[in-house]
Amino acid sequence: METTSAEAVAWRQSTSLGQPRRRNWNTWALAAVAALISILSFVYFYAHGEILLYGDAVAHINIARRVFDSRTPGPLQLGTVWLPLPHLLTIPFVVPQWLWQSGVGGSIVSMIAYVFAGLGIARLFWSGLLGIANQGEQSGREAGWGGWVAALVLLLNPNLIYLQATAMTESLSLALTIWAIVWFAEFMAARKSAAIPDANHEERRQSVSRARRSLELCAITLAAAMLTRYDSWFLAVIVGMAVLVGFFSAPGRLRAQLKTAVWKFAVLTAAIPLFWMAYNFGVYQNPLEFANGPYSARGIEQRTTRPGDPPHPGTHSMKTAAVYYWKDAQLNLGEGKLQLALVMLAIAGVVILLNRKFFFIVVFLWLPLLFYSLSIAYGGVPIFMPVWWPFSYYNVRYGLQLLPALAIALGAVASLVNRKISHRYRSYALNGTLVVLMLVCYWQAWRAAPICLREARVNAVTRMAFESMLAGELSKLPPQASLLMFTGSHVGALQQAGIPLRRTLNEGNYGMWQPALADPARWVDYVVAQQGDAVWQSAQQHSSELVRMANIVVPGQPEAVLYRVKASLAKGPGR
Repeated sequence: METTSAEAVAWRQSTSLGQPRRRNWNTWALAAVAALISILSFVYFYAHGEILLYGDAVAHINIARRVFDSRTPGPLQLGTVWLPLPHLLTIPFVVPQWLWQSGVGGSIVSMIAYVFAGLGIARLFWSGLLGIANQGEQSGREAGWGGWVAALVLLLNPNLIYLQATAMTESLSLALTIWAIVWFAEFMAARKSAAIPDANHEERRQSVSRARRSLELCAITLAAAMLTRYDSWFLAVIVGMAVLVGFFSAPGRLRAQLKTAVWKFAVLTAAIPLFWMAYNFGVYQNPLEFANGPYSARGIEQRTTRPGDPPHPGTHSMKTAAVYYWKDAQLNLGEGKLQLALVMLAIAGVVILLNRKFFFIVVFLWLPLLFYSLSIAYGGVPIFMPVWWPFSYYNVRYGLQLLPALAIALGAVASLVNRKISHRYRSYALNGTLVVLMLVCYWQAWRAAPICLREARVNAVTRMAFESMLAGELSKLPPQASLLMFTGSHVGALQQAGIPLRRTLNEGNYGMWQPALADPARWVDYVVAQQGDAVWQSAQQHSSELVRMANIVVPGQPEAVLYRVKASLAKGPGR
């Protein structure tokens, strides 16, 4: 199982009054370091105009905004495909006009999550969950080094540093995943501690209480993760199986004491996918709209793939898909030769963890390799990297989901170094060498520009040029003018122009959208039509009712036209 009896004793001692001062100091120091990195990197990327490079970041901000800033505000504005928690958490930070328009409000949740991700990964070591069973000062030093190394591998990663400064969901997803694993590990350790035969009544009672509390926190954190990214649905199933193994392998009396907590865990984690499917059915009459609808990964691939184009690498091939994803994960770690050294050390760390019988934790951490390989092979989720065909950038950030696995494995190596080498300064030197190796690898990544930042820069060029040009035209319109516009592609133009979303009639206004397309002149004052979207088709059908005002033409983007509705036409219900 996850812990031996000796390790359970060590964990119980570490959670008592034995080492709180050392652990608290480490926690506050790490939180300060993480917060400083987060704030300084955000200031840098904001000053360079790079927090809104990802079109998805712009979309996340505006999904949160339209929940209250819309012709039809409310929870239905959360849409589908993307899970709702990141948008719900972002809402308070995009209410002020400046925080919304600048994009700053969208970064706050990511930055907070980044700090907690670092704290969570260190807690696995500092709470004794991944420490060595030895006791005393040596054990504290082992756990301290392991926690710091693991946290720094995560927090100093250049790709994560960039993404946490934006409205992307990676840092929130990683933080929730890490803390779900932390609470599971604490549940297993407490369950093991409660089953120690020579424990007195008070120790056993405290261990049972901790086991219940940890399992409930694991369920809550997993539920939040499942409302953030779909890979957490996969994780929840495996964690649930591990919880059942831990539950049924416990002594009969302990099972009776944990039964209610296990039921709560099962009900809460099962409720999330059921809720999301019910939501999709209620809005779209299709419970799997997020998986097979027009805006799903499969739907986007079918819509954007031209006839005769070859399928993306890994289609219907788990082997190729796994190779592509593993390469992507390595590129998110670094791109120089030192990256291979870190990967080899991480593999050694996995062996160490397995040797200590932390099987479930290793499985949880490496699940993204299986999940994304399946997604690439059968889910219509391509990953394009500049080093392999088709030599471009798309979804490279998905490789970052393996970063916690690599970080914890390297932390395990650091812990082993301290266990095997009793001489303090020799162990410091070896761990320092490991940290320097990581820093040089990351420095090489910064020098070449992190791959996620390069992806954002490359893919943003034509989109941002288009949105800036369109925003310039929209800024010339009367302050209260209403617009018919498909906002799924270039809502950033409205954000730049500072035009409230409630002045637009868009695809999110259920019950109004189709009537407005059928007769735009009765609903709005202006029409923004981009070639290929539903508004473009409507404009072609009602050209006699519209006056062309401006053409927006940017190479690499479909042409757009701004129309004015003829003044002689009657006002309708949407004005």
